[in-house]
Amino acid sequence: MIFLDFEKPLEDLFSQIHKLKELSAKNKVDAAGSIRELEAAIEKTRTQIYDNLTPWQRVQLSRHPDRPYTLFYIEKIFTNFTELFGDRQVKDDKAMVGGMAELDGQPVMVLGQQKGTNTKLRQMRNFGMANPEGYRKALRLMKIAEKFNRPVITFIDTPGAFPGLEAEERGQAEAIARNLFEMVNMKVPVICVIIGEGASGGALGIGIGDRVAMMENTWYSVISPESCSSILWRSWNFKEKAAEQLRLTSQDMSAFGLVDDVIPEPVGGAHSDPEKMAETLKNYLLKTLTVLNTIDPETRISQRIDKLSEMGFYDEVEFNAVV
Repeated sequence: MIFLDFEKPLEDLFSQIHKLKELSAKNKVDAAGSIRELEAAIEKTRTQIYDNLTPWQRVQLSRHPDRPYTLFYIEKIFTNFTELFGDRQVKDDKAMVGGMAELDGQPVMVLGQQKGTNTKLRQMRNFGMANPEGYRKALRLMKIAEKFNRPVITFIDTPGAFPGLEAEERGQAEAIARNLFEMVNMKVPVICVIIGEGASGGALGIGIGDRVAMMENTWYSVISPESCSSILWRSWNFKEKAAEQLRLTSQDMSAFGLVDDVIPEPVGGAHSDPEKMAETLKNYLLKTLTVLNTIDPETRISQRIDKLSEMGFYDEVEFNAVV
């Protein structure tokens, strides 16, 4: 079990339980009562910690190495998943996965970023940072979905689109911009869920939909707290302050009207009970799809455009030119 720095009180309690169990087994002493007391203390401490999380702590949770990734949710939520590969131009981008599947018998197209579950797989998946071919692959899959009238479901979890020189040479910005344009005009329902990190254009490239939701302990912003800190303060030491000022949590995004829904996580984060998290996510997708399927395509497109047009806030100032 991996503990984050703010979970130190929990780590100490779990350590005490482990030692008690070892002592009980070694000396054949009944320590059940003491263990129950410690377990009750763990539940109380966990609730106290997770009821008062800071923005930076939520960022840490979104990156927890045990947090479920896209392929986990695909396996647990969908049936008859058939993965599709390649962008038909350059290669298959392992950071972007997707394919045809069924959600309680309803045919859908599901896709998302995949980070990898160990060091070797993380390198293969490029830590969830897609190249242009990843976004072109995603668009190819969405166009297939539109052709066969399959709703599109995307899972967003990326520290950003890959920023390498070769990615820019192959048209990273154009690939993301093309996806934004095409997703606005998709004739099928589109649901986007941020399941971990939602950074910059890397997230936006598969993030335009009829409903955009965030899991409770995720973040969504134009820049990561570390990068923001390094730009504004020339150091990563202010990342916690940057996380607070960026207003990047699911609660902030919901209050600003930039996302439609916040999906609750189990106490302790999605990684503390992945099965329960998958069940909660499945229920959300089913409920949302039921609503979206009742709306005709032209109305859905119009609603998407109106929603995006209303985002943000601004002031109008009269300007009198001096002649």
